[in-house]
Amino acid sequence: MGKKVALVTGSGRRLGRQIAIALAEAGFDIVVNYNQSKDEAKKTLRKIEEFGREAIAIKADITNSGQVKKMVEKAIEKFGQIDVLVNNAAIFPKPVKFWEITDELWDRVIDTNLKGQFLCSREVVKYMLERKKGKIINIASLGGLQVWTEHIAYNVAKAGLIMLTKAMAKALAPYITVNAIAPGTIIIPGEETGEIKHIPERKIPLKRYGKPSDITDVVVFLATKGDYITGQVIAVDGGRSIL
Repeated sequence: MGKKVALVTGSGRRLGRQIAIALAEAGFDIVVNYNQSKDEAKKTLRKIEEFGREAIAIKADITNSGQVKKMVEKAIEKFGQIDVLVNNAAIFPKPVKFWEITDELWDRVIDTNLKGQFLCSREVVKYMLERKKGKIINIASLGGLQVWTEHIAYNVAKAGLIMLTKAMAKALAPYITVNAIAPGTIIIPGEETGEIKHIPERKIPLKRYGKPSDITDVVVFLATKGDYITGQVIAVDGGRSIL
């Protein structure tokens, strides 16, 4: 395999870090994007370098088009190409009743979980189209497929991301594939705060929570193989989406 470069948004910590590390292990050089988690991003860089891959950490607020443009320009300046974009950055607010959703909360969730993915994709595809190849992998959510009545802003944003995935796949074919992964509950060892109340394991058809590798394995597959797959949403949720 020749040089391959992946940009992973929100990869300073949690699932984004795991995705970046898995792609590095698969032979990718990595652009680590972060906004607030500078120290965590440095840890991600060190992990990537253990696999002998090059990496750069770039601070950028994905909801700001100017910052996104500069991030992508820096990535191109460093590596000369971006083969894979993983739109991972997202927020999951605390539960709130529909009638208590504030304008600020609504805007913050939609901007971070939908607008940001659009901005990053729009900027990266300019370079992918020049090379007539590229892959975009959107980290959506089971919440984009099911209604969670105390997370309606999140539902709407992730459902929008799923439709954006399908629309981009059609608009960018045949050169760029675009797919989404819809995770269920993924437990990341050492990074659980206890703030989120998870569905009981007994209610999940496979009777367990997901591991980071359940997601990263699919990301790596789509990034390295899966060349005839586009416009798809892959639920990695232990079967919750069929309930």
